[in-house]
Amino acid sequence: MSVNKEATQSRWLVIITALFALLTGLYLLIGGIWLVAIGGSWYYPIAGIVMLLTAALVWRGKRSALVLYGAFLLCTMIWSVWEVGFDFWALTPRCDILVFFGIWLILPFIWRRLATPSSLAVPTLGVSLVVSGIILGWAIFNDPQEINGTLSNDTTSATQQTSTVADGDWPAYGRTQEGQRYSPLKQINDTNVNQLKEAWRFRTGDLKTASDPVEITDEVTPIKIRDTLYLCTPHQRLFALDAATGKEKWSFDPQLKTDPSFQHVTCRGVSYHEATPENAPADVVADCPHRILLPVNDGRLFALNADTGKLCETFANKGVLNLQTNMPVTTPGMYEPTSPPVVTDKVIVIAGAVTDNFSTREPSGVIRGFDVNTGKLVWAFDPGAKDPNAIPADEHHFTLNSPNSWAPASYDAKLDLVYLPMGVTTPDIWGGNRTPEQERYASSIVALNASTGKLAWSYQTVHHDLWDMDMPAQPTLADIKDKNGNTIPAIYAPAKTGNIFVLDRRTGKPIVPAPEKPVPQGAAKGDHVSPTQPFSDLTFRPAKKLTGADMWGATMYDQLVCRVMFHRLRYDGIFTPPSEQGTLVFPGNLGMFEWGGISIDPQRQVAIANPMALPFVSRLVPRGPGNPMEPPKDAKGSGTESGIQPQYGVPYGVTLNAFLSPFGLPCKQPAWGYISALDLKTNQVVWKKRIGTVRDSSPVPLPFRMGMPMLGAPISTAGNVLFIGATADNYLRAYNMSNGKKLWEARLPAGGQATPMTYEVNGKQYVLIAAGGHGSFGTKLGDYIIAWALPDQK
Repeated sequence: MSVNKEATQSRWLVIITALFALLTGLYLLIGGIWLVAIGGSWYYPIAGIVMLLTAALVWRGKRSALVLYGAFLLCTMIWSVWEVGFDFWALTPRCDILVFFGIWLILPFIWRRLATPSSLAVPTLGVSLVVSGIILGWAIFNDPQEINGTLSNDTTSATQQTSTVADGDWPAYGRTQEGQRYSPLKQINDTNVNQLKEAWRFRTGDLKTASDPVEITDEVTPIKIRDTLYLCTPHQRLFALDAATGKEKWSFDPQLKTDPSFQHVTCRGVSYHEATPENAPADVVADCPHRILLPVNDGRLFALNADTGKLCETFANKGVLNLQTNMPVTTPGMYEPTSPPVVTDKVIVIAGAVTDNFSTREPSGVIRGFDVNTGKLVWAFDPGAKDPNAIPADEHHFTLNSPNSWAPASYDAKLDLVYLPMGVTTPDIWGGNRTPEQERYASSIVALNASTGKLAWSYQTVHHDLWDMDMPAQPTLADIKDKNGNTIPAIYAPAKTGNIFVLDRRTGKPIVPAPEKPVPQGAAKGDHVSPTQPFSDLTFRPAKKLTGADMWGATMYDQLVCRVMFHRLRYDGIFTPPSEQGTLVFPGNLGMFEWGGISIDPQRQVAIANPMALPFVSRLVPRGPGNPMEPPKDAKGSGTESGIQPQYGVPYGVTLNAFLSPFGLPCKQPAWGYISALDLKTNQVVWKKRIGTVRDSSPVPLPFRMGMPMLGAPISTAGNVLFIGATADNYLRAYNMSNGKKLWEARLPAGGQATPMTYEVNGKQYVLIAAGGHGSFGTKLGDYIIAWALPDQK
């Protein structure tokens, strides 16, 4: 009886093994033939045939199946290394299933049930498995994507830096209005940062509600003046906290009424201004000597007394400025100031986001300067108007769909120039009907005289932008020395394309060359494509076009699907025009750089950057049933920048999505995000490391360091430490600035898609980040503000 039972079990093990090989073989053969037919790799149909032969041999009980499979596994490893090199995460989907199946075959209770003997069976498969293990073992410790250099500590070439900001303060979004995100503090340094302990945490109580859109985000970088922190929440509630303890001093709620159609509910920060007898009337000084300026997503700007939280009665309409005045469309949520304004001694310079891809009748992206004391309109710069500086009379309006500037701006007080990163005229993904005025400043850096609004210069980074490759981040200002030792006031402007444009901020002339190069042609019907685009020599953009070899998956099964998907899309490299076929957009619409920007240490003349690499797919949808040219009467925004976008008023709607496999994983192989350092004296990348794990993204919380997408920026310090949250896992991390070695990390209770900051109070340095998550990024939502410091010395 037991003999029969054992025989039955043996037969079932053989059947299961053969069935697995059969199904895998059929899948690879059928999918592989499809892939070859559209121009892809021949590996998959060949692999399918081998797996079918293996299944047949196993079914017939022949141990020669192990010989065949061992040779196949060895050839697969050779082919994999030929395709992608010794990159562990690129090799994994090519061989994970195959290695596991090989281990299964070599187990004694499997191969002994294959009756027909073969002396080469076990040794052949064993050698193949050992070789596979050696290759994967080598790859896991030798990442070809990483650069392992060391920054110089030499500061002899540093330019003279003068600042009116106290070392321990962080009074503006980028610490200074130059946007450097650099602190001269060094109590926390590369030798003791691993001793950081949580000092305090504060909960704002501001969480997602039923009336909010998908795109609710906590992107705030608090500011710190003297002993107080000021920060805003996603619903623009304003808090003043004791910087040493995190205790609330006061709060203010602007009573924002959201709607699911809002494209954003976010606040990246607030601005600060001091009114003194030298720069303000007596009644303003008496009313609000210290004021916080709070932008609100429904188109209002509040001025509040920084000491009490009371509205500044002498500003605008009792402390409230209506930014919807003279707007051609005033629907709440269509125009949203999401970034803190620039504040000079004379004016408040403010711009705002305009809903992407909704229609050709949307608010203006006008940039305005308001009197810093009274809130009176001083000047306007409407990028889509024939005369950008014209101020409309009461019965007229600013121009529909002018290019907007939604990211934070920067300011040079000596030159009195404000530098604005510009977006593109919406709708973004088809531009056949754009006017020359709408094209003129789109996707540019625009330098305006802060006191008058007059144009000083502009530099366009994408011509006739059809990819939403706008300027997404605050430019960073830094004085650098050229080869002859001359000091040049520079502006560093990171772009979604991965280019960092380096310009003389007096003139807009490139310091680092950015030659025009030919780009793919063939626009959708009724549109056109610029024949060339500028490509900066300082860049993180991909060195080569994506190929089928760059496609990825958790297994060979979904990797094959991604390869098929890739070859079915239109893709001719960067700037491939949008199409009805579907276009692979890489760098993707999210961009290699986003609103966080970069950090520059002006003493060492180095920059810290965190570029991403995540492709998107755009597909133009011609007008027809269910896709009308004009919006229905009750049409509203989608509440997100991805998915179906109507683009009413132009011949196409569009779908925009990340390029993902059926399992929801990126189809491009990792890494998807890096932390990196640049030597600004040589404009070379000195080190580059993957950053972030899949712990909070995968079904199983595994801490695999694959390099994750990010939203937020790094900061750098004189202590040779950089801090960054941003990644799609919930951590704040510290790295050695010189070599990129990770020194410390702290687990966050929610997503840290914000830029951290650091400050000093009562002789102690703190590091702080907002951990509130990001709705469309998919991280855990929360309402936390958390600070860390070194333990007190006993």
